[in-house]
Amino acid sequence: MERWKGRVALVTGASVGIGAAVARALVQQGMRVVGCARNVDKIEKLAAECQSAGYSGTLIPYKCDLSNEEEILSMFSAIKTLHKGVDVCINNAGLAHNEPLLSGRTEGWRNMIDVNVLALSICTREAYKSMKERNVDDGHIININSMGGHRVVPSADEHFYCATKYAVTALTEGIRQELREANTHIRATCISPGIVETEFAFRHHNSDPEKAASVYESMKCLKAEDIASAVTFVLSAPPHVQVFLSVWDCYSTDL
Repeated sequence: MERWKGRVALVTGASVGIGAAVARALVQQGMRVVGCARNVDKIEKLAAECQSAGYSGTLIPYKCDLSNEEEILSMFSAIKTLHKGVDVCINNAGLAHNEPLLSGRTEGWRNMIDVNVLALSICTREAYKSMKERNVDDGHIININSMGGHRVVPSADEHFYCATKYAVTALTEGIRQELREANTHIRATCISPGIVETEFAFRHHNSDPEKAASVYESMKCLKAEDIASAVTFVLSAPPHVQVFLSVWDCYSTDL
Protein backbone atom coordinates (compact mmCIF):
# COMPACT_ATOMS: atom_id res chain seq x y z
CA MET A 1 0.00 0.00 0.00
CA GLU A 2 3.04 2.29 0.19
CA ARG A 3 2.54 3.63 -3.35
CA TRP A 4 -0.96 4.83 -2.48
CA LYS A 5 0.11 7.17 0.33
CA GLY A 6 -1.09 10.69 -0.40
CA ARG A 7 -3.17 9.53 -3.37
CA VAL A 8 -6.91 10.25 -3.65
CA ALA A 9 -9.64 7.64 -3.27
CA LEU A 10 -13.37 8.14 -3.67
CA VAL A 11 -15.57 5.85 -1.55
CA THR A 12 -19.29 6.05 -2.24
CA GLY A 13 -21.77 5.18 0.50
CA ALA A 14 -19.12 5.90 3.13
CA SER A 15 -21.38 6.78 6.05
CA VAL A 16 -21.98 3.25 7.39
CA GLY A 17 -21.16 -0.40 6.94
CA ILE A 18 -18.70 -1.51 4.27
CA GLY A 19 -18.15 2.02 2.96
CA ALA A 20 -17.20 3.37 6.38
CA ALA A 21 -14.87 0.42 7.03
CA VAL A 22 -13.17 0.85 3.64
CA ALA A 23 -12.79 4.61 4.16
CA ARG A 24 -11.21 4.05 7.57
CA ALA A 25 -8.82 1.39 6.24
CA LEU A 26 -7.62 3.60 3.37
CA VAL A 27 -7.12 6.62 5.64
CA GLN A 28 -5.13 4.36 7.95
CA GLN A 29 -2.94 3.51 4.96
CA GLY A 30 -2.25 7.18 4.29
CA MET A 31 -4.68 7.93 1.49
CA ARG A 32 -6.76 11.07 1.07
CA VAL A 33 -10.27 9.66 1.01
CA VAL A 34 -13.33 11.51 -0.23
CA GLY A 35 -16.24 9.74 1.44
CA CYS A 36 -19.65 10.58 0.02
CA ALA A 37 -23.20 9.91 1.15
CA ARG A 38 -26.55 11.69 1.25
CA ASN A 39 -25.96 12.45 4.93
CA VAL A 40 -22.40 13.23 5.99
CA ASP A 41 -22.91 13.48 9.77
CA LYS A 42 -21.53 9.98 10.35
CA ILE A 43 -18.67 10.55 7.90
CA GLU A 44 -17.72 13.73 9.76
CA LYS A 45 -17.68 11.74 13.00
CA LEU A 46 -15.55 9.04 11.36
CA ALA A 47 -13.16 11.68 10.03
CA ALA A 48 -12.69 13.03 13.56
CA GLU A 49 -12.06 9.49 14.85
CA CYS A 50 -9.42 8.89 12.17
CA GLN A 51 -7.71 12.15 13.06
CA SER A 52 -7.78 11.34 16.79
CA ALA A 53 -6.32 7.91 16.06
CA GLY A 54 -3.36 9.56 14.37
CA TYR A 55 -3.91 7.95 10.97
CA SER A 56 -1.59 9.35 8.32
CA GLY A 57 -4.34 9.91 5.76
CA THR A 58 -7.36 12.20 5.69
CA LEU A 59 -11.09 11.60 5.31
CA ILE A 60 -12.97 14.34 3.48
CA PRO A 61 -16.78 14.13 3.84
CA TYR A 62 -18.82 15.10 0.78
CA LYS A 63 -22.60 15.28 0.61
CA CYS A 64 -23.91 13.70 -2.59
CA ASP A 65 -27.15 12.06 -3.68
CA LEU A 66 -25.93 9.36 -6.07
CA SER A 67 -29.35 9.06 -7.69
CA ASN A 68 -28.78 12.56 -9.10
CA GLU A 69 -26.24 12.76 -11.94
CA GLU A 70 -25.75 16.50 -11.55
CA GLU A 71 -24.67 16.01 -7.93
CA ILE A 72 -22.21 13.30 -8.97
CA LEU A 73 -20.69 15.53 -11.66
CA SER A 74 -20.49 18.41 -9.20
CA MET A 75 -18.67 16.15 -6.73
CA PHE A 76 -16.07 15.14 -9.32
CA SER A 77 -15.62 18.79 -10.27
CA ALA A 78 -15.00 19.67 -6.61
CA ILE A 79 -12.52 16.81 -6.24
CA LYS A 80 -10.66 18.06 -9.33
CA THR A 81 -10.50 21.60 -7.96
CA LEU A 82 -9.51 20.69 -4.41
CA HIS A 83 -7.55 17.46 -4.82
CA LYS A 84 -6.60 17.34 -8.54
CA GLY A 85 -8.56 14.15 -9.21
CA VAL A 86 -9.40 10.56 -8.32
CA ASP A 87 -6.78 7.78 -8.37
CA VAL A 88 -8.95 5.04 -6.83
CA CYS A 89 -12.72 4.76 -7.18
CA ILE A 90 -14.54 2.46 -4.76
CA ASN A 91 -18.11 2.05 -5.99
CA ASN A 92 -19.62 0.80 -2.75
CA ALA A 93 -23.03 2.49 -2.51
CA GLY A 94 -25.97 0.17 -3.03
CA LEU A 95 -29.48 -0.45 -1.76
CA ALA A 96 -32.35 -2.89 -1.92
CA HIS A 97 -36.11 -2.47 -1.73
CA ASN A 98 -38.73 -5.14 -1.12
CA GLU A 99 -40.18 -4.89 -4.62
CA PRO A 100 -40.91 -8.31 -6.21
CA LEU A 101 -40.90 -8.69 -10.00
CA LEU A 102 -44.62 -9.45 -10.23
CA SER A 103 -45.94 -6.90 -7.76
CA GLY A 104 -43.18 -4.38 -7.09
CA ARG A 105 -43.44 -0.62 -7.49
CA THR A 106 -41.64 0.98 -10.41
CA GLU A 107 -40.36 3.69 -8.05
CA GLY A 108 -38.44 1.13 -6.00
CA TRP A 109 -37.02 -0.60 -9.09
CA ARG A 110 -35.92 2.73 -10.54
CA ASN A 111 -34.18 3.75 -7.31
CA MET A 112 -32.21 0.50 -7.28
CA ILE A 113 -31.15 1.00 -10.91
CA ASP A 114 -30.24 4.65 -10.27
CA VAL A 115 -27.94 3.85 -7.34
CA ASN A 116 -26.74 0.29 -7.95
CA VAL A 117 -26.18 0.57 -11.71
CA LEU A 118 -26.24 4.12 -13.08
CA ALA A 119 -24.36 5.84 -10.24
CA LEU A 120 -21.68 3.16 -10.39
CA SER A 121 -21.36 3.65 -14.14
CA ILE A 122 -21.24 7.45 -13.90
CA CYS A 123 -18.63 7.39 -11.13
CA THR A 124 -16.55 4.90 -13.12
CA ARG A 125 -16.69 7.07 -16.24
CA GLU A 126 -15.79 10.24 -14.38
CA ALA A 127 -13.01 8.54 -12.40
CA TYR A 128 -11.49 7.19 -15.61
CA LYS A 129 -11.68 10.63 -17.22
CA SER A 130 -9.95 12.09 -14.17
CA MET A 131 -7.15 9.54 -14.41
CA LYS A 132 -6.63 10.04 -18.14
CA GLU A 133 -6.56 13.84 -17.83
CA ARG A 134 -3.64 13.54 -15.40
CA ASN A 135 -1.88 10.65 -17.16
CA VAL A 136 -2.53 8.38 -14.18
CA ASP A 137 -1.88 4.89 -15.55
CA ASP A 138 -1.97 2.90 -12.31
CA GLY A 139 -5.42 3.83 -11.03
CA HIS A 140 -7.97 1.33 -9.78
CA ILE A 141 -11.74 0.98 -10.01
CA ILE A 142 -13.25 -1.39 -7.44
CA ASN A 143 -16.91 -2.33 -7.56
CA ILE A 144 -18.41 -3.71 -4.36
CA ASN A 145 -20.81 -6.24 -5.78
CA SER A 146 -22.64 -9.12 -4.06
CA MET A 147 -22.98 -12.89 -4.24
CA GLY A 148 -26.43 -11.87 -5.50
CA GLY A 149 -24.66 -10.82 -8.68
CA HIS A 150 -23.72 -14.44 -9.37
CA ARG A 151 -26.72 -16.39 -8.10
CA VAL A 152 -30.39 -15.48 -7.75
CA VAL A 153 -31.52 -15.62 -4.13
CA PRO A 154 -34.76 -17.68 -3.79
CA SER A 155 -36.71 -14.78 -2.30
CA ALA A 156 -39.07 -12.49 -4.19
CA ASP A 157 -37.88 -9.52 -2.12
CA GLU A 158 -34.36 -9.95 -3.54
CA HIS A 159 -34.97 -10.65 -7.23
CA PHE A 160 -34.77 -7.13 -8.64
CA TYR A 161 -31.82 -6.35 -6.37
CA CYS A 162 -30.05 -9.45 -7.74
CA ALA A 163 -30.73 -8.21 -11.27
CA THR A 164 -28.92 -4.95 -10.50
CA LYS A 165 -25.99 -6.89 -9.04
CA TYR A 166 -25.81 -9.16 -12.09
CA ALA A 167 -25.51 -5.88 -14.00
CA VAL A 168 -22.53 -4.93 -11.82
CA THR A 169 -20.86 -8.24 -12.71
CA ALA A 170 -21.35 -7.55 -16.42
CA LEU A 171 -20.32 -3.90 -16.10
CA THR A 172 -17.07 -4.78 -14.33
CA GLU A 173 -16.15 -7.25 -17.07
CA GLY A 174 -17.03 -4.61 -19.67
CA ILE A 175 -14.86 -2.06 -17.88
CA ARG A 176 -11.96 -4.53 -17.80
CA GLN A 177 -12.28 -5.16 -21.54
CA GLU A 178 -12.47 -1.45 -22.38
CA LEU A 179 -9.44 -0.67 -20.20
CA ARG A 180 -7.51 -3.39 -22.02
CA GLU A 181 -8.59 -2.00 -25.40
CA ALA A 182 -7.44 1.45 -24.25
CA ASN A 183 -3.99 -0.06 -23.60
CA THR A 184 -3.95 1.27 -20.05
CA HIS A 185 -2.68 -0.26 -16.83
CA ILE A 186 -5.68 1.08 -14.85
CA ARG A 187 -7.27 -1.94 -13.20
CA ALA A 188 -10.84 -2.99 -12.45
CA THR A 189 -11.92 -5.38 -9.70
CA CYS A 190 -15.26 -6.80 -8.57
CA ILE A 191 -15.58 -7.83 -4.91
CA SER A 192 -18.67 -9.93 -4.21
CA PRO A 193 -19.37 -10.54 -0.51
CA GLY A 194 -21.92 -12.89 0.93
CA ILE A 195 -23.97 -11.60 3.86
CA VAL A 196 -22.16 -8.84 5.72
CA GLU A 197 -23.41 -7.77 9.14
CA THR A 198 -24.16 -4.07 8.62
CA GLU A 199 -27.25 -1.85 8.61
CA PHE A 200 -28.16 -3.16 5.15
CA ALA A 201 -30.74 -5.76 6.22
CA PHE A 202 -32.39 -3.32 8.64
CA ARG A 203 -32.80 -0.79 5.83
CA HIS A 204 -33.96 -3.48 3.41
CA HIS A 205 -36.52 -4.85 5.90
CA ASN A 206 -37.23 -1.52 7.56
CA SER A 207 -40.81 -2.48 8.38
CA ASP A 208 -39.77 -5.78 9.98
CA PRO A 209 -36.70 -5.39 12.23
CA GLU A 210 -37.12 -8.93 13.57
CA LYS A 211 -36.77 -10.32 10.06
CA ALA A 212 -33.67 -8.16 9.54
CA ALA A 213 -32.09 -9.38 12.76
CA SER A 214 -32.81 -13.02 11.86
CA VAL A 215 -30.76 -12.63 8.67
CA TYR A 216 -27.63 -12.06 10.73
CA GLU A 217 -28.48 -14.54 13.48
CA SER A 218 -28.91 -17.48 11.11
CA MET A 219 -25.22 -17.77 10.21
CA LYS A 220 -21.69 -16.59 10.87
CA CYS A 221 -21.67 -13.40 8.83
CA LEU A 222 -18.85 -11.45 7.32
CA LYS A 223 -17.92 -8.14 8.97
CA ALA A 224 -17.49 -4.84 7.15
CA GLU A 225 -13.82 -4.97 8.12
CA ASP A 226 -13.44 -8.24 6.17
CA ILE A 227 -14.44 -6.45 2.99
CA ALA A 228 -12.15 -3.52 3.81
CA SER A 229 -9.33 -6.08 4.08
CA ALA A 230 -10.27 -7.40 0.65
CA VAL A 231 -10.04 -3.88 -0.77
CA THR A 232 -6.59 -3.24 0.69
CA PHE A 233 -5.46 -6.67 -0.54
CA VAL A 234 -6.56 -5.81 -4.08
CA LEU A 235 -4.92 -2.38 -3.97
CA SER A 236 -1.68 -3.79 -2.59
CA ALA A 237 -1.27 -6.29 -5.43
CA PRO A 238 1.86 -5.66 -7.58
CA PRO A 239 1.26 -3.56 -10.74
CA HIS A 240 1.50 -6.67 -12.97
CA VAL A 241 -1.23 -8.49 -10.99
CA GLN A 242 -4.93 -7.88 -11.57
CA VAL A 243 -7.45 -9.34 -9.15
CA PHE A 244 -10.58 -9.24 -11.27
CA LEU A 245 -13.15 -11.15 -9.21
CA SER A 246 -12.94 -11.64 -5.49
CA VAL A 247 -15.75 -13.64 -3.87
CA TRP A 248 -16.14 -13.61 -0.09
CA ASP A 249 -18.84 -15.81 1.33
CA CYS A 250 -20.11 -16.69 4.79
CA TYR A 251 -21.36 -19.91 6.25
CA SER A 252 -24.49 -21.15 7.94
CA THR A 253 -24.19 -22.29 11.53
CA ASP A 254 -26.02 -25.46 10.39
CA LEU A 255 -22.97 -26.62 8.38
